[in-house]
This record gives sequence, structure tokens and C-alpha cells, in this order.
Amino acid sequence: MARYSRITGTGSYLPPRRMTNADLAAELATKGIETSDAWIVERTGIHARHFAAPDVTSSDLGVEAAKNALQAAGLQASDIDLIIVATSTPDMVFPSVACIVQNKLGIAGCPAFDMQAVCSGFVYALTVADAMIKTGSATKALVIGAEVFSRILDFSDRTTCVLFGDGAGAVVLEASETPGILASDLHADGKHVGILCVPGHVSGGQVLGQPLLQMDGPAVFKLAVGVLESAARATLAKANLTDADIDWLIPHQANIRIMQSTAKKLKMPLEKLIVTVDQHGNTSAASIPLALDASVRSGKVKKGDTLMLEGVGGGFTWGAVLLNY
Repeated sequence: MARYSRITGTGSYLPPRRMTNADLAAELATKGIETSDAWIVERTGIHARHFAAPDVTSSDLGVEAAKNALQAAGLQASDIDLIIVATSTPDMVFPSVACIVQNKLGIAGCPAFDMQAVCSGFVYALTVADAMIKTGSATKALVIGAEVFSRILDFSDRTTCVLFGDGAGAVVLEASETPGILASDLHADGKHVGILCVPGHVSGGQVLGQPLLQMDGPAVFKLAVGVLESAARATLAKANLTDADIDWLIPHQANIRIMQSTAKKLKMPLEKLIVTVDQHGNTSAASIPLALDASVRSGKVKKGDTLMLEGVGGGFTWGAVLLNY
């Protein structure tokens, strides 16, 4: 009998501190940086984002999202036999956020590791978890996207610091006799490393290089729209489905213009596009599971719906997952 994987629970968590564009503009003004709600909304579609308190880590956010996903799936943490955390903002150089989450959930023994593909991280992690379940290496997996991107922002650069927020999303992925994840398609092209990166590292007890995010916005935009369409179409082809079979498009929540352009290329009405970037900002690897959980809990996404998840991020990485929810 064929073995598949299905999402059986979703969860998310946002830190309590909500920063509207007006709040952020006022804070930046004290540093001599000029921006406004209108400027941010026009370029990005973002109205607000959440920032974690200084002592709150990615693992803290991830644990809360995981608990909500476990509750939705009707499981205990002890039922989990695989943990994958997608993050670019780990608690420490090592060990992994996944191992720290595992400990905070009070479990031990199962494999736990991080996935580093920046904003595509959750799509990568979900694909790996699906493969491990299909091969019998796992039965019940926690797949988490968790980020504290506020820690790596250059608040003297208004073109990037207004884009990002903190948060976490999670899903429980379980072995199933019926297909849940239908197909996926992952890619990377390292020649684009320089257009979106944090080019710093730790050496000899010091930070070498630039430990803050750098981005060539126009280059990212141009690349993102093209690769998101190609990944979505490749994934549909693997599943022998077409654009018309997608009930909901849940892309990485980076910029409303990128998201809408992708939907149009897939001939999808904008009503089928799940949007949370307006309230969350870009939460990198957390953005897709955050959007998924929000759409499930609001009643938009229902059991049996076909979802296209897709992400693009630094690396440059990109990919898509098609699933039956």
C-alpha cells in the first residue's frame, strides 16, 4: 500500500508587539530616516508587522506555533517523531533551533534539524518531511517556520527595514493512506547570492562582514515573479493538474505586487490569493505557515481544498508544494 503524508494540524504565533507603519515611521524619524504609511503601502502592501521582545528567540516563537498545531491535530508532543525548523535567524550558531524546540516541548530521541533556504525554507522543509514520511523514516512530523528578522535589519535603510516582521507558523504532517502532498518542485541558483543576503559571520569571537540584511529590491522582484510561476507550473505538471485545479494560492508573503503578479500569471483570480503580508510583513520562512494557519482558522481554507504553496528567497532559492488539505 502506498504511503503518503497529509497536514493534520496548523498553528501560528505572533509576538505581542504590533508595529503599524505609523509606529515604525515615528521610530525611524528619531534616527533621521524619513518614511510614511503611504510610501510603505504603495510599494509593498504592508500596513503592520510584529516585533519580538529582545529576549525572545526563534525557538520561543516556534514552540508556541508548534503547540497550536499539535492541539489542532489532536496530538501530544510525545507523538512527534521528526522536527524540522526552517529559519534564517537561529537562536545560536549551533545547535539547531529544532533541537532547542524539541527540548522546550519536553521530548527527546526523534531527529531534529534546521532547514536554511531563507524565505523558501518552509517549502523546502515540507518537501523533506514529506519524503521522510513516504519512506517510512517518520510518521508524525512537526514542520515549523520561525523567524526574528527584526534582529538582522538595518534600520538606517528604509527600503528594507519596513519590509520584515517576526513570527512563527507550524504544521503537523502525518502519514496517510490517501494523498495529501501531491507534488513539489525545489530549485536554487547560487549566482544570485549577492542580491539578498546577510554577508557576515562569526570568527575569533567577532562578527566579520556585515551582519545586517542587504537587498537589491528590483533584482529580487524581477527574479521572483518568473521563478514562482515556473515552479508552480512544474509542480502542477508533476501532479497532472492545471491552474484551474488550485483552490487557493498561498505564496511567500514578501510583497503584494509580487504575489498579485504571480497569481495573474497563473490565471488565478485575486480572490483566491491568500494575503497576510498586510498585517505580518515579510516573516521569511514563517510567512507561508502563518498565512496557511490564518486562512484555515478564518474558514477560508477547508478540508479537501487544493493549495499551492510557493516561496522564493535568498540563495537564490525557490520552490512550490501542491497539496490537498
